[in-house]
Amino acid sequence: MTAPSPVELDEPDLDDLTVPDTPWITIVWNDPVNLMSYVTYVFQTYFGYSKKKSEKLMLEVHRDGKSAVSSGTREEMERDVSAMHEYGLWATLEKQDA
Repeated sequence: MTAPSPVELDEPDLDDLTVPDTPWITIVWNDPVNLMSYVTYVFQTYFGYSKKKSEKLMLEVHRDGKSAVSSGTREEMERDVSAMHEYGLWATLEKQDA
């Protein structure tokens, strides 16, 4: 009786692998138009953040010039950026570093 021949397995082609959607972030930028109290109000109203968290993010915008206010899929962040624009805030999205 002879031993069965070894089975050769194909190496996966790295091009065929699907990469999970890397988280994206919504960035709100400082502007000379909106009051700090209004920015805090928007974060509380739209995102449902507490007053404390909203104020922290608003202060990042004010002091650092920008703040990452939400993260998720690209589609979710596109929706958040659009909503920030509707509130009159300057916002963009970008891919978060892995």
